[in-house]
Amino acid sequence: MVPKAELHCHIEGAVSPALALAQAERHGADLSEIVVDGAYRWTDFTAFLNVYDTVAALFRTRDDYARLAHDYLSSLAADGCLYSEIFISTDHAEQTGLSPHAYIDGLAEGIERAKAETGIEGRMIATGLRHGGPEAVERAARFATDNPHPLITGFGMAGDERMHHPKDFAPAFDIARDAGLRITVHAGELAGAESVRDALDHLRPERIGHGVRAIEDPALVERLAEERIVLEICPASNIALGVFADYASHPFNRLRDAGVKVTLNSDDPPHFHSSLANEYRIASDHFGLDDAALKGITRTAIEAAFCDDDTRTKLLGKLDREGI
Repeated sequence: MVPKAELHCHIEGAVSPALALAQAERHGADLSEIVVDGAYRWTDFTAFLNVYDTVAALFRTRDDYARLAHDYLSSLAADGCLYSEIFISTDHAEQTGLSPHAYIDGLAEGIERAKAETGIEGRMIATGLRHGGPEAVERAARFATDNPHPLITGFGMAGDERMHHPKDFAPAFDIARDAGLRITVHAGELAGAESVRDALDHLRPERIGHGVRAIEDPALVERLAEERIVLEICPASNIALGVFADYASHPFNRLRDAGVKVTLNSDDPPHFHSSLANEYRIASDHFGLDDAALKGITRTAIEAAFCDDDTRTKLLGKLDREGI
């Protein structure tokens, strides 16, 4: 089994249908319209967001989030994953009536329990929601920096990248960076190469979430390679959401061949009928990567991970000892 690592997964989007049904029973909710034959059912992006929000709303307590983080990281470990970073949103916690502190403490408990049982390392990336506007993203950055937690090591921005300009969010990212948080941002998924370029210019991230539409601009691809910006690529998500028509047209190999640092990630795995293990299978079956190349992808992810150097050294040692 090839050792794996993941840098890009939204924890509310990682709820397995089985866990969602268990939560629905616990809270007296009916999911019969959105969970069919053990899988999520949606027809377009709007329907996907509705299913996502309906399932996420079933997580309302500290224990609920501990259960979710433990469930997800344990499933990753079973597939040979050594390290996981999850995107978290205190805005979402507040929408369900849970305090941000309880939300973070629950997730941390689940991460630590999974580590104790399986050895997997986990970290959290606090995020602001782009469609919430600059003030909301700055509020998320201030909460993360005013309430430091050892497992929150990065800051990012998710949501609809077609809304607002990256320069509007520069103050929020400066707050996070100045406090020592590492920086990533979603760009180049629903919007084109200019979204990636503007994110680089105004937000100065180390990594880009998705970033695949940078392929539309050869000069930008060259810049990504030269500046050693790591792309958190999510192939199954890109196909499911129609960013590319099929794997044959996906630019993973073109970016990699151009010297861009690329990683494999699952985004919102059960919603796209995927998993981190499946993303690695896609890279093997559709992009032609052999086990040695896949292990190299894992190495890139660990080298780009938002963790301390001691943890990184241990992970790289483990990577060298395991798998092929």
